[in-house]
Amino acid sequence: MPLALLALAIGAFGIGTTEFVIMGLLPEVAAEFGVSIPTAGYLASGYAVGVLLGAPVLAVLGTRISRKRMLMLLMGLFVLGNLVSALAPAFGVMLAGRVIASLAHGAFFGIGSIVAAGLVAPHRKAAAISLMFTGLTLANVVGVPLGTLLGQQAGWRLTFVAVAGLGVLGLAGVAALVPRDIPAPAPVPSPAPDGPVPEPGPGRPRTGRIRDELAAFRNVQVLLAMGMTVLGFGGVFAAITYIAPMMTEAAGYADTSVTWLLVLFGVGMVAGNLVGGRFADRALLPMLCIALVALAGTLAAFTVTAHDKAAAAVTLTLIGAFGFATVPPLQKRVLDQTANAPTLASAMNIGAFNLGNALATWLGGLVLGAGFGPTSPNIAGAGLALGALALAVTSALLERRGPRGATSAPRTGIRAAAGAAAPDGAAEPAPAYAGTGPSVDGPPSGGRGR
Repeated sequence: MPLALLALAIGAFGIGTTEFVIMGLLPEVAAEFGVSIPTAGYLASGYAVGVLLGAPVLAVLGTRISRKRMLMLLMGLFVLGNLVSALAPAFGVMLAGRVIASLAHGAFFGIGSIVAAGLVAPHRKAAAISLMFTGLTLANVVGVPLGTLLGQQAGWRLTFVAVAGLGVLGLAGVAALVPRDIPAPAPVPSPAPDGPVPEPGPGRPRTGRIRDELAAFRNVQVLLAMGMTVLGFGGVFAAITYIAPMMTEAAGYADTSVTWLLVLFGVGMVAGNLVGGRFADRALLPMLCIALVALAGTLAAFTVTAHDKAAAAVTLTLIGAFGFATVPPLQKRVLDQTANAPTLASAMNIGAFNLGNALATWLGGLVLGAGFGPTSPNIAGAGLALGALALAVTSALLERRGPRGATSAPRTGIRAAAGAAAPDGAAEPAPAYAGTGPSVDGPPSGGRGR
C-alpha cells in the first residue's frame, strides 16, 4: 500500500483522539471553568454539530482546489482548533475551539477516502479506505486512553497541545507523501444516462463541479448507502453511549473499569475495520449484509450477556468489530455510486455517522427514561441495525433490476454472489474507468479490476 495512506491514518488518529478524549476530561474542564458537567457536555455535542455542518460546506469548497491542498488546509484548521481549546481563557472560547476543530472532521475523512481509493488499483479500494480509518479506530485503543491519562495527570490543556502536535505531524505527512495529482477512483460501469458526466482529469477541479456533486444525490443508491450509515452505526452508538451505566449497574464493573472496557471496544473496531475493508473488495453487499445481521444479533444478545462480566466484555468487543466492519463497505459504496463527483457525497456520509450518533442517543434515552432497564438501549440499537439491513437488501434488489432501479454497480454485490450473467449467457462489457492516470499500484487487472 502507498505510504500516503500512512499520512491519512495519522490525521485520522488525531481527529479520532480529539473527538472522544473530551468525554474522559469533562470533570477537569468543568472544574476549571466553573461550569456543570452537563454544560461541559456541550464540548462533545458542539463537536458533533460542527462535523455535520462542516462536512458539506468544506467539501463544496474543496471541489475548487486540489485534494492534496484541501487535506493540508483541513489539517491546519484542525491544529488551530485544538490550540484554541488548549489556550482557552473561558469556556465559550474552548467551545469555539472544539467547533473549529470539528469542521475539518467530515471533509477530511470524505476527501481522504477519495484520495485513498485513488491511490490503489480498483480491486483494493475498500482495503485502502480501511487503512485510513485504522487511524480512527486506533485512536480509541491508544489515543483516547493516553490522552485521558495525560489530561488527568498533567492537566487537560496539555492533552489538546499533544493532539495539535498530532495534527502537525499529519499535515507534514500529507505534504510530503500525498501526490499532487491524485488519480480519481475508478467508477462503477456506465453511469445512468442522466447522471454526472465523467471527470476530466485526476483529482482536478472544474467548472460546474458543484452542480455535479449535488446531482449525485439523485442516485437512490447513494441515499440508501447514507441511510445504512445512519442506522447501522446508530445501532452501535445506542449501546456505547450508555455503556457506563450498563457495565456498572448490570455487569457489576467498577466505574474505573469503563475506560478499559472501551479499549476492548476499540480493539474490536480495529479488527472489524480491517476485515471489512478486505472482504468488501470481494463482495461488498454480501459483506455488508453479513456484518449487519451479526451486529443486530450481537446487540440483541447484549441485553442478556451484559449481566455477566466476562460475557459482557466479549460482546462489547464483537459490537465494535461488527459495527466498524460496515464502515469501509459503506464508504466505498458511496464512492462507487458517485465516482464522477464524489467529494460532497463522501463527506456527507461521514456526517451521517454523527447523525446516527444523535439518533441513537435520543432513542436510547427514550427507552431508559421509560424504565426498561440499563440494557434496554441495546434493543433500540438492534432495531436500528435491522433497519440498515433492510436498506441493504433493498439496495441489492434495486441493483439486480439494473439502471431503472439504480445506477449500475460493480460486480461486488449480490449479483457477484449469485453469479448473475448477462442475458443469453453473453459476456458483460468491461467497465470504463474515469481518470487519465493509472493508480499508484498500476492499472486494474482484467476488465473488472478483480
